[in-house]
Amino acid sequence: MATGKITKRTLDALQAGAVTGFLWDDELKGFGLKITAGGSASYVIQYRMGGREAKTRRYTIGGHGSPWTPFTAREEATRLLRLVAQGIDPVESDKQRRREAVDLAFSNYADRFAADCKGKGWSTLVKRSLHLHVKPVLREKALPTITRIDVVAVFDRMPAEQAANRRNVFAVLRRLFRWAVSRGDIDRSPMEGMETPKAVKPRERWLSDSELARVWIQAAECHRCFGAIVRLLIATGQRREEIGGLHWQELGRSEREMRLSGDRTKNGEPTIIPLNDLAVAELDRVAGSEKWPSRGRVFPTATGAAFTGYHKGKAKLDKLLSEDGRNSMPPWRLHDLRRTLATGFQRLGVRFEVTEAVLNHVGGSRSGVAGIYQRHDWKPEKREALATWSNHVSSAIEAARK
Repeated sequence: MATGKITKRTLDALQAGAVTGFLWDDELKGFGLKITAGGSASYVIQYRMGGREAKTRRYTIGGHGSPWTPFTAREEATRLLRLVAQGIDPVESDKQRRREAVDLAFSNYADRFAADCKGKGWSTLVKRSLHLHVKPVLREKALPTITRIDVVAVFDRMPAEQAANRRNVFAVLRRLFRWAVSRGDIDRSPMEGMETPKAVKPRERWLSDSELARVWIQAAECHRCFGAIVRLLIATGQRREEIGGLHWQELGRSEREMRLSGDRTKNGEPTIIPLNDLAVAELDRVAGSEKWPSRGRVFPTATGAAFTGYHKGKAKLDKLLSEDGRNSMPPWRLHDLRRTLATGFQRLGVRFEVTEAVLNHVGGSRSGVAGIYQRHDWKPEKREALATWSNHVSSAIEAARK
């Protein structure tokens, strides 16, 4: 094993003489220079972790050339050998550093967490929260280096009035860090000890019969997709994304049913919604006849993509309502139509279990032991309740048009 001081002069001499092999520095033990048959040179260190009985390991500092010269490589070798003396393996340290830079970079890690999330509703919430509120702050920061201050910065960036959003983001981040702890990627969550944002007071807004009728009438003057979606929300009480994302193959006119698979519902549970007269008539209008298409989106845009213009559509609908010559309507949201159906069912004497079945709620009467052993799907009762609701809303519409 050749020894000598590693300098630019010795390097040039070895390369000129076409010498191959290792030159070990006689001043800094463990620091070496490797010359290949092709004349390339690289700097290495050789060391043992755990004494003479341990296996010899080598770590390549880098090839000769910027930034590595005999001088800079010697400095790096000194630093690395100091780590060895402290019981830190440079090879493992380097692997960890690279892992943190790639695998544990927050943006990449967040994507893997989102991909592991189950349930369409939760998965959508996770992806949206991370994309809009968390990634712009934490970016590529290595997961093990994220502190509570970094997490607080995420919430400081969010508008104070977004109380519900703050709770959602808090829940997503808390689950993400718990997932990371369970996988051994971090030792503890930086959110330990953080207080959960205060709960948002549940919305209580529901539309009266006259308000509901006004919305139904003015919806016809809105965008062809938006107006029909609003009317189907009124008629069925389903969620906006479920109606807006409808495909004709999910609908059956002869059966008068809407069938949504688990990957199309918020809670991941499949559901069958009987179609009442109001819903069938509106779908006839969308299809242009009583014969519905067998496939394709019910509400496509000009490019064939899913309809997304809810904000613009709602703004126009509100403007139309303000100009219809009647009293001004208090602020309302599309989701209030779902609450309105539930409230209407209660007024019409529909059983609570049937209301939950129509809304596809997994809770209350469908949770716990009841959810396991009581498998009745309430299909006849749902059809009767929705038919009663259709008659009720039709009467309100007729009265509003007089």
